[in-house]
Amino acid sequence: MILVFATHNTHKLKEIQALLPQTIEVLSLNDINCTEDIPETAFTIEENALLKAKYINEKYGYSVFADDTGLEVAALNNAPGVFSARYAGEHTNDTENVQLLLKNMENVINRQAQFKTIIALCWENKTYTFEGIAKGTIAEKTLGDNGFGYDPIFIPDGYTRTFAQLSAQEKNRISHRAKAFEKLLHFFKQMS
Repeated sequence: MILVFATHNTHKLKEIQALLPQTIEVLSLNDINCTEDIPETAFTIEENALLKAKYINEKYGYSVFADDTGLEVAALNNAPGVFSARYAGEHTNDTENVQLLLKNMENVINRQAQFKTIIALCWENKTYTFEGIAKGTIAEKTLGDNGFGYDPIFIPDGYTRTFAQLSAQEKNRISHRAKAFEKLLHFFKQMS
């Protein structure tokens, strides 16, 4: 069986190839010659993941899964959420997004937040979604050099260090993405 992972990221692809059963051949967008940027125009994380998966499924005819992730901060009405990657503006970077979030959290007592990943799967003419959530709090300042995005300010529940202070192995055991992929893997193990 062939399954496309809607990503150009070869590191993500290898990680998933190692996890899925050998009976499933996982291809990237590069492998199917998809070079276009798939627009993420939806208003929820779920809808964005579904948009990407359905786009590839309809245009290229493959079974496909796509993921989307956002940080939801309780005191900011779950912002930045679906706009996490462009919180500080359309052409900004991780550092600018983090600095704006910290500025918006100045003197805020409730620092509860969660990372949410949704994986959308288009397979055998059906659509499925798998959710992974990592709950935690927003730190007062950036801490750590590992990871990317909001990792330097997100302290997962049960820890005193940010995602950016944890090793990749530690983070991958407890992360939102790992939890969503665990559900996807469980689905495929049940089907095989």
